[in-house]
Order: sequence, then structure tokens, then C-alpha cells
Amino acid sequence: MESLVQDIKYGVRVLLQNPGLTIVAMLALTLGIGANTAIFSVVNTVLLKPLPYPQPDRLVRVHEKSPQFDTMSIAYPNFLDWQKLSQSFEGLAAFRNDGFNITGSGTPERVQGRVVSASFFSTLGVSPAMGRDFVAEDDRPGAAPTVIIGNALWQRNFGRDSEIVGKPLKVNGKDHTIIGVMPATFRFYSASDLFVPIGLADDMTMRDREVHPGIKGVARLKPGVSIEQAQAEMDGIAGALSDQYPASNKNYGVALFSMYEDVVGDIRPALLIMLGAVCFVLLIACANVANLLLARAAARQREIAIRTALGASRVRIVRQLLTESVLLAVAGGAFGLLLASWGTGALISAIPDTIPRAEDIGVDRGVLAFTFAVSLITGIVFGLVPALQASNPDLNEALKEGGRGSTAGRHRVRGVLVAAEVALALVLLVGAGLMIRSIVLLKQVAPGLDPHNVLLMDIPLASAKYEEPAAIRTFFRQLIERAESAPLVQAAAIANDLPLNDSDSELPFWTGNRPRPAPEDMSWALIYPSTAGYLKAMGTPLLRGRFLTDQDNETSSKVVVVDEALARGLFPDEDAVGKLLTIQGFGNVADMPCQIVGVVGHVKHWGLDADPKQRIQYQLYMPMMQLPDPYLVLMAQFSTLVARTSTEPLSLAAAVKDQVQAIDRDQPVNNIRTMDQAISTTMSQRRFSLLLLGIFAGVALVLAAVGIYGVISYSVTQRTHEIGIRLALGSPTTGVLGMIVRQGMRLVGIGLAVGVISALLLTRLMSSLLYGVSSTDPLTYCAIALVLAAVALGACLVPARRAMKVDPIVALRYE
Repeated sequence: MESLVQDIKYGVRVLLQNPGLTIVAMLALTLGIGANTAIFSVVNTVLLKPLPYPQPDRLVRVHEKSPQFDTMSIAYPNFLDWQKLSQSFEGLAAFRNDGFNITGSGTPERVQGRVVSASFFSTLGVSPAMGRDFVAEDDRPGAAPTVIIGNALWQRNFGRDSEIVGKPLKVNGKDHTIIGVMPATFRFYSASDLFVPIGLADDMTMRDREVHPGIKGVARLKPGVSIEQAQAEMDGIAGALSDQYPASNKNYGVALFSMYEDVVGDIRPALLIMLGAVCFVLLIACANVANLLLARAAARQREIAIRTALGASRVRIVRQLLTESVLLAVAGGAFGLLLASWGTGALISAIPDTIPRAEDIGVDRGVLAFTFAVSLITGIVFGLVPALQASNPDLNEALKEGGRGSTAGRHRVRGVLVAAEVALALVLLVGAGLMIRSIVLLKQVAPGLDPHNVLLMDIPLASAKYEEPAAIRTFFRQLIERAESAPLVQAAAIANDLPLNDSDSELPFWTGNRPRPAPEDMSWALIYPSTAGYLKAMGTPLLRGRFLTDQDNETSSKVVVVDEALARGLFPDEDAVGKLLTIQGFGNVADMPCQIVGVVGHVKHWGLDADPKQRIQYQLYMPMMQLPDPYLVLMAQFSTLVARTSTEPLSLAAAVKDQVQAIDRDQPVNNIRTMDQAISTTMSQRRFSLLLLGIFAGVALVLAAVGIYGVISYSVTQRTHEIGIRLALGSPTTGVLGMIVRQGMRLVGIGLAVGVISALLLTRLMSSLLYGVSSTDPLTYCAIALVLAAVALGACLVPARRAMKVDPIVALRYE
């Protein structure tokens, strides 16, 4: 221990005596360790930390499945039967993401929340921080309306009122009693402001097994029950329900997934790729510092030889040199931690909403332990080779007056490190280049509509005053008339569902006006209920026939507009206009024969890149005013105003919102955005990956250039005598320039060759992040190789030009 303290003190003195080397080495390590720490803080929170519930490994997600969908929402009557019949679960709960209008206390507000079964919180293993949980009596039709509020709403709207339990809250125009407040730490996928019992809803969507109204399930396995055992039991229950209710449940089943996998499954590949990329940056930083220490070891060769001659063992010298490198790494780690603290904040602000648990990302004890471990390992990794090289000097050469000693082995090691830096940098640059090409190609994809100058704002008609269809139709007509009369608004409409919106509504249908066929003989289509001006406002091209008009109302014959995919798929050799489709009705709504009056272009509903992968491609546009009354009342709760403008859309948002308030001052308006923003959101995860890869690749490029410069510059210094002789013997300066450049570019060429092979193997791992470009795209590889070679050439030219200016007399006198 005493000798270790002595080594540390001496190491500190050595580092302080060489401030230039110390600063450069610490800067490289700060970048490498800081970047690793920042990315690890994300990986740690999203992938490594268990879900914030008791025994989270027993939580599973429950979905219904059908021949059309691997996973789908659950018919509520089926869920109730699952609850009664299943024996594998300690708790089984239903929930649905929903929005709620809060009124009666100032400005109307739309908040996000969930309708949940009474077993929801107990299944997760959490309880309200204040008040009580739901009980079975709360979760049934006709029960007194109750609500549990989120901690954020409690603080924001109620000033942390400790007496809040028992007070009323007007939700969707009806008085509810607040019975509890959730803890500030509670999250279930995303934050929620309200929780309302699902059993309070008493409409056709909750009573009909053929309706799947967005309900999802979560369950807690009993101790000792595996997910495979639970799946087998649920398969049996689904089979029994299929036999009992063949009209609605034939060929329908149940799908169970680990809740952890459901939370992190989509984002895991991207985060692991980022972690691998940032490890490459750290390796390049280590190679740079190792080169610096090799250069320093050459200068200290005489000192080490004297130590050896005085009896110091090789192990003792290696330990001293490793102590110095570990001190460097720990100091770099400390500054890297500061950089990571800042970088994590920047990361959180750039993280898209698609990344789960982002609000919990931060530097915690696990991240601190990771930084400390990385610092120690890094110090050993970059210090070991220089220490082993320096600890075995040629005593005769080193102790000679003016002796330079043998440096060939050290030069070879430094050359290998530079080639490795180039190879690692090329892999990162190729990854970034492939992502850039993907983003560029994705932006060139035609969405099937004109997204420019389109304003969107949600106007959910969820209050008691809109329980009558006539009131809804009147509101819609007044709003459209007012919106279209506003200056710079070219067209306005109301829609229930939008493309590229992370939501969808599908209905089964069949051609003609014949009786309902068997479920397996039906087709499915995405349904867009909308008012007359929707297709014009969205800029969807008309191919044949006509758009919907104001004459397509509740008193006229039912019509639809279809997309070209449906027209081509069902009427390949005929004109679809004039043909009949019958849309299946549910509950007390009869099947609806509709005449096709127009064919429009296909819209990429599911995403610019994901749309071709989805099974359901057909699209139907139904007049909002012709919807059956029960459908209209339900869909009005999720209505959106769409307005095409002749100027920047958001500049008109306040004026359009005023028109809503002029009709109904209690009607909230929320989620104001443009269609361009909606499309941009679909690419947010790719842009985030590109941002990080671009930063890491840029840092790698700089570090590789510095490494090349350092090696060539040191080589010029070591070969000053040789260069002086060459010049004295008449060698032209251009010959010296070529010699030095060839030396550097030979290393670069080796690095590029190794890097290309490595990239061909490693970039396959990021195929899921790419669009329209292969992971082996030759154009990207050639372009990146040329860029890296050009940067490397520039790094070689600086010391090479310095070599051209060597004075032979001075060089020979120096030796």
C-alpha cells in the first residue's frame, strides 16, 4: 500500500510535468468516457432497470388476435369471460388510453388518461398515494362516477390540496368524485392525468363481442406459473368462446407477451447499436492515448533504463506506468461524468416520444459505478501496451550518451493503433452515412397527400351536451362554416381518424348488397369518417368519380369514396365507381350498403416506411353526417378539425380556436399541430439515431485524424537525422514529402481495408433502422472511404510539409 501511494504521487508529478500530453490525453478520454456514460444512462434506464412495479417479471400484456391481426384490442365481453375463467393470473385488468374534457373551473382543458378496470392498480401492485383504489362496485354500469387523478394534475390544477379526496370533478360534462391521487413516481407507459372505471361506459361498444374498442389487457402471473402455461390456458379459453360465439369469436385467440418485452422491444436494437457505436469512440480515444504514451515512453527510455539498472523489476516498472495511465483515465472519467451530466440533459431534450421511460433517464448510482469501472478498464487497456514496451529497454543502447535505442517495435505498435483507429472510424462513418441516405430516401416518399399548409387540432365532443346526434351535426356544420370563412383558410373539415397518427379504425365489408358472408370471406378496410371537405383539405388526389359533398348527408343515400388499392384489388378489370360495398354493422346498427362515388390515391396510413408491411391496405372514406347515430356519438369524441391554409398554418391556430370557442366556450381544443409535423414525428426515432451516430462518427473522425497526425509527426521528429542526410545528398523536398505521406497513407490504407470488412459485417445489425438502402450499399462505402482518406491525407501533409523544411546542417548538428 505504501508503494502504491508512492506510485500515485510520482504519477501525478509526471503528468503535471507534461501538461501538453496530459491535456490532450484527458480531452480524448473525456470525450470517450463521457459519451459512453451518457448513452449508458439511457440504456440503463430503458433496458436494464426493471419495470417500476413489484415483481415486474410476472407482469404480462394481454391481446386478442385474429386471422387479420397478430395483436388487436379486446372485445370487452371477452375480457369479462377471461377474468371469470382464467386460473393462471393473480390479477387480470383492462385499460384503454383515452382523453377527457375537464370543465367547470375556468378554461376547459383536455387531459390524457385511461379508463381502467377495478383490478388495474392491484394487478400492477401499486396503490394511490392518497385516498383509495377502485373497487368492484365502482366498475359497473350505473355506479356513482368516481375518478382517481394523477399527481401532475393534482399539483397543476388543485395546488396540492391535501383535502382533495371526496371533492367533485366535472369530467366530460358529468360530476365525478375524486377518490384518490396516484404517487408522483407512477408511470404506465406514459403519464396519465385521470383514471376512470371502464365499467361506467354502457354503450354498444362495451356490450358487443364483435366490437374491439381499443381495450388492452395487463395481467400478473401467479407465483410458479410461466407465460407458456398461461398461454396454453388462454388458448383453451379462447377455443371455448369460439365454439360458444362463432359469429364473433371464430378463429380468434389470445396473445400474451412479457410486459418488459412489450415496453422495450422496438427500441432495444437502436439503443444497443448506439452503445456499440460509442464504445468504438472510446476505443479510438484509447488508441490515441496509447500512442501518446508510447511517444512519452520513448522519451523516458533513459529514465526507465536507469531504474532497471538500479534493480527495479519489470513488474514494478509496469505497475508505475499503469498507475500513471489509470490516473489519466480516472481524471478523464471525472470530466467525462461532468460531460455526461450535460449530455444526458441534451439527450433527454432530443429523445423522441417513442422511447419509453425517457422521463426517468439520469445519472444515478448505477451510472456512477459504470463510469468508474470504464475509467479503470480504460486506463489498463490503453496503458498496458506502452507499459510493457517501455519496461523492457535495451540497457546498453539506452544508457549510451545520445543513444536513441531501438524503436522499430514501438513504431509497429503505433502503426497498428493508427490503422485500428481508421478502421473503427470508418465503421462509424459508414453507419452514419447509411442513416443519412435512409432519411433522405424516406423524405422523398410520397405520403399520398399534400401535407404542406395543413392545420390539425383535436376537438373532442365528449360532454353531455353532445349526447344527441343532432347537436353534433349542428356543431360540425357551424364550425366548418366559421373555419372556412376565416381569412387564408382554403378548406376545412372534420375527421375522426387521420393517417400517420399512430391510431387506426378498421371495419369488415364485402362487395355487393348480398347477405352477410362468413367472417373469413370478408375484407377489411381502414375507415375515415369525415365531412365533405376532408379529401380536399388533405390534398388527396381524385382519380375517378367525385369527392364527398355536403349533399352526402343524413337524409341521402349512403356513399363512400375508396382508395386505388381497394379499387384495384376488388375491381381489377372494372371501374369501381358505381359499385356497391356493404359495411358490417354492430350492435343495433344494421349492415350499411354504400355506393362508391369516387376513387382517390392511396395514403400511407401506417408510416412512410411501415405502410407496405401492414396487412390492411384498403381505405374507405365515409361521410361523417351519414354515420349511424350510435357511431356518430362515439366518433365525435375523437374528432379533429383539418384546415388547409394559404399561409403558415400555426399562425392561424388562434383564430380558428376562437371560432370553436365562439360556438361553445366550454369546448376544449388541444394537440394543435400541422400535418408536416405529424409526418416528421414518424421519422423521429431515425433522426435521433442519426443525430447520435453523426456525433459519434464526427468525434471518431477527429480523433482518427489527430492520431494519424501524431504518429506521422513523431515519426518526422525521430527521422530528422535521416531526412537531413537525404536532403544533404540531393534528394528533392518533394521526395521527402512523398516518403512521409506514403508512410501515413500506407497505415490508412490498411485501416480502410479492415474497416470496410468490419463495416460489411457490423452494419447488418442496423438493417432495421435503414430504409431504401442496403447495409452493404457500395455508394456509401466508397464515399465514406474517400472522405476518410482525404482527411487522413490532410493529417499526413502537415508533418510532411514540416519535414520538407528541415535544414540538413541543423539536422546533422542535432545528431
